[in-house]
Amino acid sequence: MNQVLFHLAFPANNITKTKEFYSNGLGCKVGRESRNSVILNLYGNQIVAHIAKETLEPQKGIYPRHFGLVFSLESDWEALLERAQKNKLKFYQQPKRRFTNSPLTRDLQN
Repeated sequence: MNQVLFHLAFPANNITKTKEFYSNGLGCKVGRESRNSVILNLYGNQIVAHIAKETLEPQKGIYPRHFGLVFSLESDWEALLERAQKNKLKFYQQPKRRFTNSPLTRDLQN
């Protein structure tokens, strides 16, 4: 099977600030963009910010909605963390390692 890419669309209230955060802050490559949306390459996956017409209220914690990256190499995680800190990105929660030395998935074919 050819590589399958993950796609996630999420609401934003400012495309310029969103693009700045993801491209300059996290190093995402910018794809197509308009005044209402921007497509970004997040480690080979497609994320798309769309302007939301309704007022965006932050959720009270990270659950139920969130997305992130699962790194197989600690050095990749450390490089992204260093980039985020260098760019003075604001963390909702302090960076941490979760589920260290745990399998990423269970056998889903059975």
